[in-house]
Amino acid sequence: MLIATWNVNSIRTRLAQIIDWINQVNPDILCLQETKVMDDSFPVENFEKLGYSVEVYGQKSYNGVAIISKIKPENIKKGFYGYSDTHQNLEILKDQKRLISADINGLKIINVYVPNGSSLDSDKFEYKINWLNCLASFIDEQEKKGGFICLLGDFNIAPSNLDIHDPKKYEGGIMASEKERNALNNVLKGRLIDSFRIFEKNTGHWSWWDYRNNAYELNKGWRIDHIYISKQLSSKLKSCVIDSIPRENLRPSDHAPVVIDLNLDYTNLNFYDDDYDFDDFRDETILNQVYSVMLDMIMQKHQSASSISNVQIDNS
Repeated sequence: MLIATWNVNSIRTRLAQIIDWINQVNPDILCLQETKVMDDSFPVENFEKLGYSVEVYGQKSYNGVAIISKIKPENIKKGFYGYSDTHQNLEILKDQKRLISADINGLKIINVYVPNGSSLDSDKFEYKINWLNCLASFIDEQEKKGGFICLLGDFNIAPSNLDIHDPKKYEGGIMASEKERNALNNVLKGRLIDSFRIFEKNTGHWSWWDYRNNAYELNKGWRIDHIYISKQLSSKLKSCVIDSIPRENLRPSDHAPVVIDLNLDYTNLNFYDDDYDFDDFRDETILNQVYSVMLDMIMQKHQSASSISNVQIDNS
């Protein structure tokens, strides 16, 4: 089962690119962020024609999240719900459309668009920390209900300095501050693991490149888009890759899709046991091979389609 997350930075602007990507990669579940449209303006029909069910939670011009799935989602919830309100400004946090969840094929899919935070001394930064605290409480309640969780989206946080092209320049700043990382770790609490870091422990892998200063051409990026899964699912995870090809489109999103291959009937014994420490890696050679195979598969799918080949980058 291919599960993907992609901040598309406007569903209207990027619709043709998203449809092309779906036709090439054929994901089972695709979670979108920054759709930037009201629910009644979301182009549902374009995805239904491809055999997908669509659930959306959006607002005009800003934010917005969507779950697009071959398997019809159940128990769809929009925004934070289901736990005692211990955060004074929870109602304010609900005003921005940043979270949608659903039950799909035995998984609790939670699609999030975490606030950027602007700068460390801004009200928006405090809003971001409060939002992450609410997310932690939300995950606490979901965990109590049992079952497997897949938390994915644009987190606007680089989990470590490995996830920044120039950590010395940006260390301690927005998206790389200790306060943000601590808030994210409070969400994860060791119960959710970073799918990408199971397979790749080195730096140099990015999911976001600023439109400015030729960041993509110079490969000056950040890894801020993540797929976190319940630790118990780690043996079912076959691969996780960042598909940077769509970033080469004309008028691309500034983010790239992140894709995991999760097979609930599969057990990979090479890197799993109940006491596994995900800060270490058992066999780096095996994991790198798995990562390379999945990346090659994605590349081959792109090469077999004509819509994305030989395009020029437009960072205007």
